[in-house]
Amino acid sequence: MRRRQVITAIAGAAWAWQLGARAQQPRTPRIGVLALGNPDPEPFWKALRDGLRELGHVEGESIAFDFRSAEGKSDLLPGLAAEMVRAKVDIIVAYQTPAATAAKQATRDIPVVMAGVGDPVATGLVASLARPGGNVTGSSGVVAELAGKNLEALREMLPSVRRVGVLASTTDPFTKPFLEQLELAARNTGVETTPIMVHPAAEFEPAFAQMEREGFEAVIIMATLLRPSTIDLTLKHRLPSISPIKVFAEAGGLMSYSGNLAETFHEAAVYVDAILKGARPGDLPVRQPTKFELVINARTARAFGLTVPPSLLARADEVIE
Repeated sequence: MRRRQVITAIAGAAWAWQLGARAQQPRTPRIGVLALGNPDPEPFWKALRDGLRELGHVEGESIAFDFRSAEGKSDLLPGLAAEMVRAKVDIIVAYQTPAATAAKQATRDIPVVMAGVGDPVATGLVASLARPGGNVTGSSGVVAELAGKNLEALREMLPSVRRVGVLASTTDPFTKPFLEQLELAARNTGVETTPIMVHPAAEFEPAFAQMEREGFEAVIIMATLLRPSTIDLTLKHRLPSISPIKVFAEAGGLMSYSGNLAETFHEAAVYVDAILKGARPGDLPVRQPTKFELVINARTARAFGLTVPPSLLARADEVIE
């Protein structure tokens, strides 16, 4: 849904609340923020706080925060979400699909604002983008179709590539639509993609050793599996890589193709503000990315002995030298 339509819907819902608001002093609303922890949630956390500050909220006065990270251990998310429900937070902001899924399963009453999730309809988080229904809304930072775009960019960087591994999470609800889109794109490009399933809390070394041993020529890495060791392993095992999240290329991965997460992060604050003013989550349309970014790490390309094709350089939104 277009940005203007979403913002108009949010503003309208908030205005309707203002007309009927009671003249009373409410308690300070508590915002629970739940994150998987892969990648580092600090940029999201900062953007959310900055966005709410820009909207006039003062931390400690008009709002308070309860931030919890599973530190990459997805099995901890249900317990952390349940703790927030018991603490009676007013809104849960969930960063990435596993956190949003845990929040939705923990409560049907507390509003849940998604941020940076993958395909919220396919993963069952909302009924539809236009009318999400229930207690969940927000913005999607990644759509399943990005999987195919990542494969296309990888193929353009490595025209001769034929075997690509896909490092995929065993616990992320977004894994299924992501792999389905990759398989569809692979058929159209003549590339063989093979899922390498890992638990996000496990060591990834055996998976990378397997890919090197079995002759894979490159790897696509799901965003929720990004941690410093992931990038180190791509270099150690000589596997050029791409991921649908910008911080991957910024941290040393070869490439990333993703939605604009800065836009997504800021809009989480807009949704929180509207709900605080009385808007119902199920009435607020879910927003998908309108801007996409191709980032190439030229230093990493040189480490692999790769020459970036001029056509790819021309399309890149950022080249890290």
